[in-house]
Amino acid sequence: MSHKILIVEDNENNRCLFRDILRFHGYQVEVAADGREGVALARELAPDLILMDIQMPGMDGMTAGGILKGDPATCGLKIVALTSFAMRGDQEKFMAAGFDGYLSKPISTRELPNLVKQWLEEGHV
Repeated sequence: MSHKILIVEDNENNRCLFRDILRFHGYQVEVAADGREGVALARELAPDLILMDIQMPGMDGMTAGGILKGDPATCGLKIVALTSFAMRGDQEKFMAAGFDGYLSKPISTRELPNLVKQWLEEGHV
């Protein structure tokens, strides 16, 4: 049985690219276009891993991640923060907020499947 991954990303090109790469590597992948949809799908699907964009209109990734980590039904989900605004201290900030990992954009399409595998197996990278 392949792992379920939820990609929460407002940029359609990124959503499709990440989805296609991960499906090619055998993962079941669902996508959400914003934080609100991401929270709803996470609750419905209970994915093995969530790749959560931080900067999204409406409900951002920090808020969505906080909702999921604060809910006893979803607090055990692995959530990796994705951000294009990588600054010193960001990783610590996201980890302190309950995220299980951090990845800055642009994301290497060659490295993404390996990173996902590590997060699924080890829980962190």
